[in-house]
Amino acid sequence: MNSLEKNSFYSFLALYIISSTFFIIVSAYWYYTAQYNSLEQNEYYRLQHLSDKISQSVITAHMSGSKLEMPEYDEDIDVALVDINGKVVFGKLMDDYIPKKSEYFTSHGHNILSSDSTQEHLKIKFVVLHSDELFSKIAYLKQSVISTVSISIVSIIILAILLGRIFMKPLRTRIKQIEDFVHDTAHELNTPITALSMSVSRALKKDTCDSKLLKNISVSTKQLFDIYNALSYLSFEAKDEEVSEINVCRVVEKSVAYYGELAQSKGIVISSTCSVPHGYREFTYSMDETKLTMLFGNLINNAIKYSHPNSKIIISFIDGVFKIEDKGIGIADNELKNIYDRFNRATDYAGGFGIGLSIVKKITQEYSLGLHVESKLGEGTVFEVDFK
Repeated sequence: MNSLEKNSFYSFLALYIISSTFFIIVSAYWYYTAQYNSLEQNEYYRLQHLSDKISQSVITAHMSGSKLEMPEYDEDIDVALVDINGKVVFGKLMDDYIPKKSEYFTSHGHNILSSDSTQEHLKIKFVVLHSDELFSKIAYLKQSVISTVSISIVSIIILAILLGRIFMKPLRTRIKQIEDFVHDTAHELNTPITALSMSVSRALKKDTCDSKLLKNISVSTKQLFDIYNALSYLSFEAKDEEVSEINVCRVVEKSVAYYGELAQSKGIVISSTCSVPHGYREFTYSMDETKLTMLFGNLINNAIKYSHPNSKIIISFIDGVFKIEDKGIGIADNELKNIYDRFNRATDYAGGFGIGLSIVKKITQEYSLGLHVESKLGEGTVFEVDFK
């Protein structure tokens, strides 16, 4: 990863992990607090319920004159009965605790409940209960919460790394495309600029320009102008349009003538036919002429670029359908679905940015034109644009 990708990746990780960790900790604190309060209340009600049962047994034994029978209770609970003189008549008190009133409190890891609900029957004034069960449960709760939070944070970190890599993949692809685009731009500009420079140098040395020099200058200038148009469309495609009724045949003929010199430089012959539906003197379409010229220009330029030297390109505009057919390298079936993606280049056979067909697709979509392609690898390609 380059520095931009690393900064983006680590920023995403930091934001995701910090925000998720904060949420987990807040949720864990809320859960711990809620469970702590619930356990504390349950423990109080448990001790209070046992205290009431013992008091009821004391009262029943006193009223019936029978022997006191203690009710069953959990092993973790210690029970003490204290008489009116403060003497322990059953069990034992914790840490020499002497009850003086009904109360519930915590001491040395134990919950202690003192109750006077016996109403001094059998001369027993207080029922005292104490248990360390609550602290054991709270300790287990703490351990569970900490373990869950730790596992969750580790899982979040792993998930963040995986998601970061997944989300970074399109960005990495786009950055690679942009880097390739910049590289290809420099390469594409270098060719016509070098040709122009050499042609001008030769012309200066000769003090005159022959037809070959002028042709080289013209071709190189047109290549630069095409690059400028493509980059301008990508950068300023939202600019105001000048929509009008355009004679499509005339634009086709102008485009063919414009790229004639470029085709001749590869020994390629362009055959062009243009006719209108029966009964019409001309076929017109309402759109921006610059974009229509760019539409045809990109298709013709691509055909020239990917055609073999000394081959033939057939262009026709018949009954509202523009068709261009070359006998070039063709396109593999598995690449056809990607040819309109920006920066996509299916082959290194010729230079380019991988934006020409993307522009073609965008213009046809903008003006609701039909676009169809057929191609066979090694045999050639046919593009059709339907204006009807």
